[in-house]
Amino acid sequence: MADFHQNGNITTLHNLRTRGVEELNYELSAFAQTRKISLILPSLFSELEGEALPHIVDELGKVPYLHRIVIGLDRATEAQFRQARAFFSSLPQDHIVIWNDSPRMLEMQARLENLGLAPQEPGKGKNVWSCIGYLIGCADSAVMAIHDCDILTYENEMLARLVYPVANPTFPYQVAKGYYPRVGEGKLNGRVTRLLVSPLLIALKRVIGDRDYLDYLRSFRYPLSGEFAMRTAILPDLRIPSDWGLEIGVLSEAWRNLAPKSVCQVEISDAYDHKHQDLSAEDASTGLSRMSTDICKAIFRKLAADGTVFTPNVFRTLKATYYRSALDLLDGYYNDAKMNGLVIDRHAEEKSIEMFAENIIRAGNVFLDNPHETPFIPTWNRVHAADPHFLKDLQIAAREDQAEFL
Repeated sequence: MADFHQNGNITTLHNLRTRGVEELNYELSAFAQTRKISLILPSLFSELEGEALPHIVDELGKVPYLHRIVIGLDRATEAQFRQARAFFSSLPQDHIVIWNDSPRMLEMQARLENLGLAPQEPGKGKNVWSCIGYLIGCADSAVMAIHDCDILTYENEMLARLVYPVANPTFPYQVAKGYYPRVGEGKLNGRVTRLLVSPLLIALKRVIGDRDYLDYLRSFRYPLSGEFAMRTAILPDLRIPSDWGLEIGVLSEAWRNLAPKSVCQVEISDAYDHKHQDLSAEDASTGLSRMSTDICKAIFRKLAADGTVFTPNVFRTLKATYYRSALDLLDGYYNDAKMNGLVIDRHAEEKSIEMFAENIIRAGNVFLDNPHETPFIPTWNRVHAADPHFLKDLQIAAREDQAEFL
């Protein structure tokens, strides 16, 4: 994707194939002398047993500029936490594995519950939020990056390109979002972005009219990527969704808190593949069905917060408009795949579109039925105001887990 197109809303930083990773690492090491760079890795224990994470750890071992790596470990027993400690021990950087299910961390969770500030459901959002809290408590990093632990095609150049825009002190960016082509195993991937988000944003523009927020989201080439970097000064006021709308939620927060010139997207890879979610058309509580509903809710909530009025009739019209837009885009995806020797199963793609259309209505009904729903985990600024010692005690709990379960 070596081009130099700019969309006019946010800056796009391309990989023009004119600079190697060695040069980037050298320059990032110089930046890191005064602007320390840390990485957050939200992980399930099951990912330690997959094929992606061992390679990711090997690649991170080659990174010279990282100050700290914070690994958030979910769904792990005590024995599995010990195994995770050993698994990540090869990392040469300062690192910590936060066992989110430890007795100490559960006590911290109960403390938040007593204040009415606890995350309502487990998942990636809660994991990332807890790791951010730990990093804020350390108070020694200027730049934070996050990426997933299931990237099968990972190279450390991805991280270098991701953090460079916010680590470079001469650049104005406070948030950088990674993007890449979703191609793997001879197939065109990225179903939720291609078949839900892109046509939904087109449909919303037709149904409710022009909105700067819609133009902003449409500017991102891959808005659902799990890779982003940001300057840590904005973290205490960051509202993170507790559901699967994390990626859209972070972009919405950047829209709310920052000027467009402070946000960029950066091309980080030529090839990207990761663990694929099941469609789960029969079970709306799991897989891509749950994800699509949460993403729709996140977009509807943000538009409503900016003054858009939604009614059942609006959602019915939106469903019909989305369905037509998605089928039109599918023709383009099919031709693109065919020309590049890739496979698309049109029947499976249309089944996905049909499910997403139903989930637009489902998300709309949830939104209308629960107008007082609080979908975000409280900001760390609010937690600190309610309990000034919590961040310090969170650090102590994580470090005591490290010391006890060797």
